[in-house]
Amino acid sequence: MKKATIKDVAKEAGVSISTVSNALNNSPLVNEDTKNRIIQVAEAIKYVPNMNGKMLKARKSMTVGFFSSSVSGHYFYILVDSMFKELRRRGFGLNVVISRDKRVLLSNILSKNFDGIIIFDNERVGEHEVELILQNQIKTVFLDRDMHEADISSVLFDSFKSGYDLTKYLIHLGHKRVYFIEGDEYTYDNLERKRGYVTALKEIGAEVKEEYFFKGMFEESYAYNDVISRFRLGNFPIPDAIVAANDYSTIGCIKAFSRLGYRVPEDISVVGFDDIEVARYFTPALTTVRNPIARQGIRAVELLMDMINEDAKGSSEHLAGEIIYRDSAKAKIV
Repeated sequence: MKKATIKDVAKEAGVSISTVSNALNNSPLVNEDTKNRIIQVAEAIKYVPNMNGKMLKARKSMTVGFFSSSVSGHYFYILVDSMFKELRRRGFGLNVVISRDKRVLLSNILSKNFDGIIIFDNERVGEHEVELILQNQIKTVFLDRDMHEADISSVLFDSFKSGYDLTKYLIHLGHKRVYFIEGDEYTYDNLERKRGYVTALKEIGAEVKEEYFFKGMFEESYAYNDVISRFRLGNFPIPDAIVAANDYSTIGCIKAFSRLGYRVPEDISVVGFDDIEVARYFTPALTTVRNPIARQGIRAVELLMDMINEDAKGSSEHLAGEIIYRDSAKAKIV
C-alpha cells in the first residue's frame, strides 16, 4: 500500500501543503477547527510526518524550549545543565534558542513546537510578547520577572533581600560611602539587588548620589574600565566599599583599584553575587551571595511540568541566597 504523503492530506482536506504543515506543528496561524479537521484526515489516511508522529495523537513534542539572548557564564552553565538533566529524567528534551532579535524569539515562542517554554529575556520579551503568550495559552516559566497567570509561572532569586543583606553587612563593618556596580539594567536581578542596596542605605539616613553608581553589565572588563575611567583623574572620592551586581564585576573592580594603587580589602571592601567557581580562589577570596542556581533550574522544570501535565495554575517562587563570608570585605578602621 502506498505511503500517504503531506500532499495527500492537503488534497483530502482541501487546504494548502503549508496549512497542513502548520496545523500538524500546532501553529497559531491555523484556527482550531481547521487544525482538528486536518489532524482527523491525517489520521484517517495514516499519514505520519517524519519527525512528529507522536504529535498527531498526543499533541506533544516532548520538548521544552529555553529562550534567552545569551547563555554565557557560570550562571547559565549551571542553569541549563540542571534543566536539561531534570527534563531528561522525565523523558523530555531541551531546545535552547539564543537570539538578540526579538522577531526570531517571538516566532519561535509562538510556533508551539514545544510543550512548554522557559524564558530569560526581560528586554526582548516585553509586555506585548507576554500578552501574546497568554492569548495563545503557552505554558511558560519566567526566570527574570516576578509574575504568575493561569499559564505562567516564575522562579526567581530573592535578589532584593540579598542586596539589602549584603549592603547591611558592609554598613555593620563601619562603611558609610558605599557604591554600587550595576549589571544589565533591564534584568530583574540587577534591579532588585540595586533596590535592596538603596533601601539599606536609606534606612540609616545615608545619601545615595548618582555618582555612586557604575556600569558593569555583569562583565569583568566593563566594570574594570568604568572604575578606571571614574577614578584615574582623582576627581571623585574613593568609596569605603562597593557592592557589585555579580562576581565578574567584583573581579573587574578589584583589578581596577589594584591598577590605581588601592588594596582590597585594606583600602576598599568589595562584595558581589553568584559565588562563581573562581570566587574562592581569587586573591582576595570574594565575599559574595551564593544563589541556588541548580535549584532554580529544577523548580522551573517542575512548575512547567505541573502546568503541562496537571493543568496546574501558574505560581511565583522566590529562592533565598546565602552570604559567603571570605576576604574581600573587612571592618573599616577609623
